[in-house]
Amino acid sequence: MAAPLDDVVVLEIDNWMAAPSAAAILADMGATVIKIEPLTGDPMRDMGRPLKNPELDDDLKNYDFQFDVDNRGKQSIAIALDQPEGADLVRKLVAKADIFMCNLLSARQQKFGLGPETLFKINPKLVHATLTGYGTSGPDAWRPGYDVTAFFGRSGLYDSSREGDDGVVPMARPAQGDHTTGLAMVGAILGALRMAEKTGEGQAVETSLYETAVWTQATDYSVTAMDHAPVRRRPRHQMLAICANRFPCGDGKWVVFNMMPDAAYWPRMIKSLGCEDLIEDPRFIDPSARYKNMAELIDLIDNALAAKSRDEWGKIFDDAGLIWGPVMGLHEVPQDPHAQELGMFPTINHPQMGDYTTVNIPMRFATADVKPQGPSPLLGQHTQQVLEDAGFSAEEIAGLRSQGIVNEA
Repeated sequence: MAAPLDDVVVLEIDNWMAAPSAAAILADMGATVIKIEPLTGDPMRDMGRPLKNPELDDDLKNYDFQFDVDNRGKQSIAIALDQPEGADLVRKLVAKADIFMCNLLSARQQKFGLGPETLFKINPKLVHATLTGYGTSGPDAWRPGYDVTAFFGRSGLYDSSREGDDGVVPMARPAQGDHTTGLAMVGAILGALRMAEKTGEGQAVETSLYETAVWTQATDYSVTAMDHAPVRRRPRHQMLAICANRFPCGDGKWVVFNMMPDAAYWPRMIKSLGCEDLIEDPRFIDPSARYKNMAELIDLIDNALAAKSRDEWGKIFDDAGLIWGPVMGLHEVPQDPHAQELGMFPTINHPQMGDYTTVNIPMRFATADVKPQGPSPLLGQHTQQVLEDAGFSAEEIAGLRSQGIVNEA
């Protein structure tokens, strides 16, 4: 089967997780992705958590799977971008690329001669894509940003996720905002690529952690942008409807319900819990009464749920036709039969370590070859190959290496 982007060449200058994750998706779609790294490598290299399973061999336990998931299937060339000859080399590579993507702030793009105006003169049909923390214009365009600061903090996402007005600001797991923004970048790149194909003219596109996070909250912001009113942070005992809440079970694991309208699901939910006597209880007789006595009602439901485990309740809820979900731990999801059926955790074959499990991108194609194409590269693993493919002679490559402009694994 053919891959959607098997004739597309991508040059990538970025680090950490957001923009690299976008390039990993393009690589899964068949693009030739050339990751341009500094001579010391992407700082994300070797920062991943080691595996904790003592039964695995040392090579697997020490492999950086967190770097791998965002850089699989790519080629790596190591270039001293801070040297004029290095920046000039990148511009020469741009001439044969379809996409140039980076997470460089505008000032750094200009410093290295890698801004869209410069690169369009070299390649008029180029797609130039930038991902930053806060965008390339505005009073804070200069500001570096990570997902915890730009995506979760400044966007209001952390604040709106607090448990009540006095709740502690939560802390996200690594790179959640990065990978969400990476998806936005892929969408922008594919749209720009289509425009370049139609018009023959290059397109500059950008996204940011900040803007993507606001879009994820568009339902709230569609109202808040008009009335500027603070969002009410409702703790569990002050939710509007009992059928849209979360509850602990007897084994300490949780379930979450989201069933609206409340009046339609209330009898079915309460019968499944074995609490039929509450249906006609005056304190809970209608949605208004249930809201007024929400704290008392939640305590009663918590007590009922304490009788069984999460998974035992799940079978009961399914039989009752309730809309519910288990609150699963990260360690549980790879063994979830539904995740396995969807192919959410495919394998990659490493030439030295053999097969290992990775994470699939959240899109599937019926008749296209879209999958992880291989492991992440060693630093500079493809320096020689990339330069040869670009038309450099063996003598020219040796000269660049001796000058400290490039190196290889």
